Amino acid sequence: MADNVGLKNFTTVNFLNFALGFLGLQFAWQMRIILSAPVTENLGADPFIYGLIWLAGPFTGMVVQPLIGALSDNTKSRFGRRRPYLLGGALIASLALWIFPNSGNIANFFAKTFDISLPAVTGLIIAAIMIWIIDACINIAQGPYRALIPDVVPREQHSLANSYISLAIGLGSVVAAATAPVLKLVCGYQMSIPAQFIMAALAFTLAMTWTCLTIHEKSTLNIETSNSEPKTSFWTSMKEFFALSPEVGKICTMQFFTWIGMMCMMIFFTNFAIHTVYGVPDLTKLTSEAAQSFMQTQTTATNYSSICFAIFNLICFIIAIPIGVLAGKFGNKKVHIISLLSMVLAYLVMGIFKTSPLIVAAGMALSGIGWASVCALPFAMLSRYIKPGTEGSVMGIFNIFIAGPQVFVCTLVAWIINKSVIHNGELLNYHYEYSFFIGAACLLIAAIITKLIKS
Repeated sequence: MADNVGLKNFTTVNFLNFALGFLGLQFAWQMRIILSAPVTENLGADPFIYGLIWLAGPFTGMVVQPLIGALSDNTKSRFGRRRPYLLGGALIASLALWIFPNSGNIANFFAKTFDISLPAVTGLIIAAIMIWIIDACINIAQGPYRALIPDVVPREQHSLANSYISLAIGLGSVVAAATAPVLKLVCGYQMSIPAQFIMAALAFTLAMTWTCLTIHEKSTLNIETSNSEPKTSFWTSMKEFFALSPEVGKICTMQFFTWIGMMCMMIFFTNFAIHTVYGVPDLTKLTSEAAQSFMQTQTTATNYSSICFAIFNLICFIIAIPIGVLAGKFGNKKVHIISLLSMVLAYLVMGIFKTSPLIVAAGMALSGIGWASVCALPFAMLSRYIKPGTEGSVMGIFNIFIAGPQVFVCTLVAWIINKSVIHNGELLNYHYEYSFFIGAACLLIAAIITKLIKS
């Protein structure tokens, strides 16, 4: 059981050391969000296949995080309960980040080396496997990271700690997204996609290592976790989770609809930028020679997508701490509702003015307000109901309501887009803006549910 008695208040330096690892985690996650679309499309993935590949996130989130959360609650190590998972997840994910953008080259290498004929989809299969490994390892690190807050941070500073995580998410995402387009704009150098993934791998490993070295977590070698309380099954943990308070169910439902809305943007925005804002047709339906003529526009659109994500996360970074301060003054509930409604407006604007790069970028900026709140306040709302010693299990179960909604987006929303074909002669495209309208409706539902939560 976690010993929260006598925890010293965190200083600003403590909070920065604590949040740096999450900055590296988000750096890797942001690169995976922005660049997985062009990598997989160039390997032959259409919108529906791309959505199915994204199922890696929700499935690993629903399985891995609850399992790792429970394991970390009962881990005995001189390094503590959480840190082995933080560092282990970062190291394995970094290897997969290097392999992913080279999947096609790896398939060709094996075909030439062993003089065998491999199916055309071999590169895509390798890429899909790497995405599953990346997502699984990010989940291995993420659940224990959130659970580390009650372990080392005094209760009265939990909201502030989550706000620093929002700050790290914003800053890590800004740097990850902005590096390539800024180098292109300032130096005229176009950073390759594999180079960007190597950069993400290094950032994840180095940042997480720093946090593990600077944040003191008590050794659990001499702590009797198994004898103090009987171990429970997953379903018993679920039952106990919802028995914490009637408000927990409302928070989970709010989180479910919130993350449908969030993933409608995160999964499809790069494709939206490439195919809707910049008008690049479906490259999987073209010959390699015909597709080559659109590659420069695809690169330009990918850089634009990176800039939009940088703007989105810069706003998150700027207001992450103010969000925590405002929540402390006016309450988590009120601030979160306003933030969600700002994102609803942003989604509608982007969906309506879909071919205007400037308006779409402004919509992404407005969405950053909601993102800063989503990264912090739901966890702050839930943390007041967590019993000491169950932090990992609770955060793992709570992640189901983040990962689960992604299944809806990866399957049904991806299927809707795949069926919404735009014919332009022999060229095909899709109504990617539909994802924003669906997302806006779900975020509005989330705001209404938040209103029903008792403060």
